Amino acid sequence: MKVTEVPAIAGAFLFEPTPFTDERGFFCRTFDADVARSVGIDPDAFVQDSLSRSVRGVVRGMHLRSGEGEAKLVRCSYGRIFDVVVDLRPGSPTYLGRATVELSGDTQATLYVPAGCAHGFQALTETADTSYRIDREHDPSEDVTIAFDDPQLAVPWPLPVTLTSERDRKAPGLAEVLRTLEVKAP
Repeated sequence: MKVTEVPAIAGAFLFEPTPFTDERGFFCRTFDADVARSVGIDPDAFVQDSLSRSVRGVVRGMHLRSGEGEAKLVRCSYGRIFDVVVDLRPGSPTYLGRATVELSGDTQATLYVPAGCAHGFQALTETADTSYRIDREHDPSEDVTIAFDDPQLAVPWPLPVTLTSERDRKAPGLAEVLRTLEVKAP
């Protein structure tokens, strides 16, 4: 498994497995505790696995948690997604930096999103299943949403946005969120 730092976001990593492919399809390891430890990620910290299914054009995000935040491993297990991370940690050397990465079921690459970063994605295929491994139990009182189409974020969504949740449609812009956000840098 190859691990690459994501330069635009301090502490973010892309884990790229090496699938074994034959006439049946493929097999690959999508998580390895020793590889996570090698870049300073505690594999035992993850307490929740979740899965979302989205249709082409759907945008989910931009989401983060206030307080201690949450770190997550994100992988597109089927289909393809355009994944976005924005660093909102005031003390970070990449504060307000943005990274985009395409994740797909073909590669099974996993993106590590550090706590204090906003995250979102757009489904690029008719069906896209996205898996999340999260390091804190969900607390809805800490949910923070930033408008996915905020001009300050300037996310270059590759497709027309076909659908979002009501929460995402009504989300405030980045400037408003930054005025009220309390995210503790790890």
